[in-house]
Amino acid sequence: MRKIFVVVSALSLASFALQFVFAAVGAFTRPAGDGAYALHSVTGMAVIPVLTLLTVLFAALAKAPGRLVGLAALPLGLVVVQALLAALANGATDAAGASTPFGLTIAGLHAVNGIVAVHVVVNVLRGARQLARPEPDVTAPMAVQEGEPA
Repeated sequence: MRKIFVVVSALSLASFALQFVFAAVGAFTRPAGDGAYALHSVTGMAVIPVLTLLTVLFAALAKAPGRLVGLAALPLGLVVVQALLAALANGATDAAGASTPFGLTIAGLHAVNGIVAVHVVVNVLRGARQLARPEPDVTAPMAVQEGEPA
């Protein structure tokens, strides 16, 4: 289970990295239509939550410490915050539908929250790798040859 925890954590980190790529695809798509951010939206609203739930499940099955299990669950909350920030930024437009300074500030917070989420997932992966390392056997008897001091 510990190796699966590492694999799922790594997949989660990869999906977060792809989120930045998909956001750039949406930002640079011309003409920018409603589908420009489709990959970004699907990954953020479906793939990342599913991988986060799997990460939490395998963290618990791997008997990870409670703090690591909680840390593994944190990206789910950050995804909810992401959706709220995106909705608020998109809704903060003027009468002509143009972005407002407030909306752009909220959009910037959307990016910052994404960076925070990546750092959380990196720490989950580090914890999973540490948990998966075999512990040294300190209780194994040492062989002492005759004539050697113990």
